[in-house]
Amino acid sequence: MASTTDSESSKPARIRDEISERIIEIVARIAEEEGAHKVTVRKIIAELGVTNRVFYNRFANCDEVLRIVYRNAIVHMRENIKPEFHDRESFERFCIDTAVSVLMQTYDVKMQFRRYVFEHDSLTEENRRWWYDKIKKYYRYALEQGFAKQVDADALCYAIWCFCRGYYADAVSRQLTKEEAVHYFTFGFNCLLNGVVAGRD
Repeated sequence: MASTTDSESSKPARIRDEISERIIEIVARIAEEEGAHKVTVRKIIAELGVTNRVFYNRFANCDEVLRIVYRNAIVHMRENIKPEFHDRESFERFCIDTAVSVLMQTYDVKMQFRRYVFEHDSLTEENRRWWYDKIKKYYRYALEQGFAKQVDADALCYAIWCFCRGYYADAVSRQLTKEEAVHYFTFGFNCLLNGVVAGRD
């Protein structure tokens, strides 16, 4: 009798081709229009005009595709960060603009994935580590330039992460409009930054 490892290694590799990309596009569109919880294999193959086998030769299930779509959305947010600053004022503007931009993109994604996101903490944890490193990098820059006070960098990163994540979760769950979400978030984030900016007590 073959071991579990042997049987797993004997499974055929899944196909990755243009149809795979088309499936990802369809899932992304359904999630955007109807919500991630409305994605089904039946809807996907009906739109493609293919059989179940075509889907399952490429993906284990809908959840696998949703993970790809959600991760792509996270990567897209990260790629949109534009670290263009040269002095204290432009650096502070960069911090606010980046936070608001990510809020707006996150708000759209989490409205589509609100059930899915809270069930997949592994994705959240990887994203948290990425933002920890990014926030710490910019805090150290601000410290070196004399823009920021000396504070516990790890505590600061955690505070910003908790503020942003908690804010997103509440705004999404209460279904605030994007305009309301941005207004209240900008006010709160400015208050948070004011506690770190050098020369402000």
